[in-house]
Amino acid sequence: MPWFDVGVNLLDPRFDLAQVLQEAADAEVHDILVISSDIDESEKALALLTQHRPPNNSTAANPFSKLPQLHATAGVHPHYADSADAYSWAKLRAILADNQISAVGECGLDFNRNFSSQSNQIAAFDTQLQLAREFQLGVYLHERDAFEQQCKMLRKVYQDLPFLVAHCFTGNEQQMLQYLDFGCYVGVTGWICDNARGADLQQAVRSLPLNRLLLETDAPYLFPKTLRPRAKQNAPKYISAIAEKVAEIKQIDVEEVAAAAYSNAKALFSRGAHQSAYKDFY
Repeated sequence: MPWFDVGVNLLDPRFDLAQVLQEAADAEVHDILVISSDIDESEKALALLTQHRPPNNSTAANPFSKLPQLHATAGVHPHYADSADAYSWAKLRAILADNQISAVGECGLDFNRNFSSQSNQIAAFDTQLQLAREFQLGVYLHERDAFEQQCKMLRKVYQDLPFLVAHCFTGNEQQMLQYLDFGCYVGVTGWICDNARGADLQQAVRSLPLNRLLLETDAPYLFPKTLRPRAKQNAPKYISAIAEKVAEIKQIDVEEVAAAAYSNAKALFSRGAHQSAYKDFY
């Protein structure tokens, strides 16, 4: 079964990039969405897409043809909102204008840790919502302990955006239904494999329509607790464990979960100029 991992912190220094990509390919992970958290990571993600883009000549030898297709987000995580300034937004605008990025983000609000002031988080989120609307890109959302404020902001713009993704959703059914009202897709991680912490999510997923489901590892974080032995860090190759738990909860075949999540992700993230460059290889 082909897999699309829609949430990987692939630029994390803990990763051996070549090893992670090869192991993902061996596990039939055909696509990976590289998450960006600040302007520096966004620039690196864009460079990574360029580096891993196959040549236009489909008959040429290509070392990346058997590895997962890479897609990327670009944006400023709420943790880094305090350091965002006019120069940051000019750089982000230039990155988005390159037409290779699949979504704006990871962006949103995090009132749990408040590594940046709430006022700066709100301002940074608003700026990125406006950029997403301008460039007609989807928004890759982060939210923690700020659901009402985030929804208040999304309510004003969601109809003008191509799509929204609730990245690493860990909320309850009521919150999920509100996101679905905005047309959101819901990213499910290994959090669902934790029967203690993930009880609310497990309940919510029972009523999550398959046409709004996305699967993501959020690697190197959130290793699925259903797997033994526990690995030192999570990786895209473990994404099937998340699908298996979703299938168990929804009482359907894992193949149905995999097919729906893959189809949804391809429709959302196979955007931009890099898409045509890859098409002959997959």
